[in-house]
Amino acid sequence: MIGVIGGSGLYEIEGVVINEVKKISTPFGDPSDSYRIAEFSGQAVAFLPRHGSPHHIPPHKINYRANIWGFKKLGVERIISLGAVGSLSPEIGPGTIIVPDQIIDMTKGRDSTFFDGNGVAHIDFTEPYCPVLRASIFGAGKKSGIELKKSGTYVCVNGPRLETKAEIKFFSGIGADIIGMTAMPEASLVRETELCFAGINVVTNYAAGITEKRLTTTEVIEVMKRTSVRLKELVKEAFNLIPVERKCACKEALKEARM
Repeated sequence: MIGVIGGSGLYEIEGVVINEVKKISTPFGDPSDSYRIAEFSGQAVAFLPRHGSPHHIPPHKINYRANIWGFKKLGVERIISLGAVGSLSPEIGPGTIIVPDQIIDMTKGRDSTFFDGNGVAHIDFTEPYCPVLRASIFGAGKKSGIELKKSGTYVCVNGPRLETKAEIKFFSGIGADIIGMTAMPEASLVRETELCFAGINVVTNYAAGITEKRLTTTEVIEVMKRTSVRLKELVKEAFNLIPVERKCACKEALKEARM
């Protein structure tokens, strides 16, 4: 089964039939919403609105552990994470769809591991995104004629406020290309559950100080709406290209990680 976490309207994709809306309980509390279990081309897909439906949970209040545990409980083996980001570079303009390959975690106060008292594990996080799942997304972009930026470093901040001009200058100086509020601990929790993980991010705006224009949430929403058709087509094509058998290292992430 494939999991998709993103906006509340994402599962409204042509050819995707929702068969069940399932509420999951976890040892870590309630996930953001019920899971939409769907079928596409003979395979099962589980969708979860990250911020709830309607959108009401701020990024620092999301129960990331419950969300990922719920996917695992459903039998999901791969998760595609979608989200809006800001650009730290004039060369990465609004409307760009980027598939990041690295993460810098600047969050604080979030429950970021499943191993916080019941054993200790140090997962290898050198490559936070699954290369096989990323390759499937690249193939989907080529097949559907959707241009993708195939690498980039995502700096994850706490939110919910936007950043200062000085912060953006700092993040750019340490190698970040895009900025968002949800990639962590989402990515590391997925690795701890030995699932595959890939991100698809839509650049909705330039971050503070990159241009003189002041950012508004209206701008973010409008860009996401304009990009949603391409995004849904990309995800749909990726479903067809993800291999049935998992041959990546993600499925053995805990093999030599436990103390």
